[in-house]
Amino acid sequence: MGKKKTEARVLSQSILAEGIYDMWLETELALEAHPGQFVGVYPTNKATILPRPISICEVDKERSAIRLVYRVVGSGTAEFALYQPGDIIMILGILGNGFPLDAAAGKRAIVMGGGIGVPPLLQTAKELSLQGIDVIATMGYRNNETFLAGDFEKYAKMVIATEDGSVGTKGNVIDALTEQKVEGDVIFACGPMPMLKAIKKYAADKGIKAYISLEERMACGVGACLGCVCKTKDIDEHSKVHNARICTDGPAFDAEDVEI
Repeated sequence: MGKKKTEARVLSQSILAEGIYDMWLETELALEAHPGQFVGVYPTNKATILPRPISICEVDKERSAIRLVYRVVGSGTAEFALYQPGDIIMILGILGNGFPLDAAAGKRAIVMGGGIGVPPLLQTAKELSLQGIDVIATMGYRNNETFLAGDFEKYAKMVIATEDGSVGTKGNVIDALTEQKVEGDVIFACGPMPMLKAIKKYAADKGIKAYISLEERMACGVGACLGCVCKTKDIDEHSKVHNARICTDGPAFDAEDVEI
């Protein structure tokens, strides 16, 4: 099934942490969702043409539902935070390429997230665990508002880093890996660019594969505007330069293939 604009019904919404909202949507798109992909959610304000990209946190195919955990950062997401069960909204999906989970076959996987990069790793950990893969979830937070940590514990051993040291290791996710002697064979990660740069170096130093999901402001979400590009080793057939479109070629990339 290709990308499509379709109606979704709000099943529930709650607050997980300051400015972080948790929304379940009933949608036929749940049947094709893959870890690391995202959807575009349209605000109802007609002056707003473009959808807001939000990563898929979790999928419940039995209920035909997807879970979106997002941070309120502007007028669009502020509107989403007001949605109530039963509300009908328009979404575009499924967008992007997700994580190549087959790369973890027979290996120990480390899923690593920071900030609002934490949510897309939940479905990743869930599916890896269901495949019988040993998963370690290493997540970085600002403070003791460790949203989704309890959900990760269903599928993975949980390792936490906080900037203020209130929970787990004081510092970042690399500090947590080192202090708690975490070992793995492949990494799946999403978070702010400084974190992803550190993970790319860590993986290279350890000689293990890392797949990183790049957070980037997106406009169209379908690869037409070239507003969300990153530098790559190879030439993109669309733009004929060393660029890739994060919204369509990614957001998940082999860390060795992108220059960050």
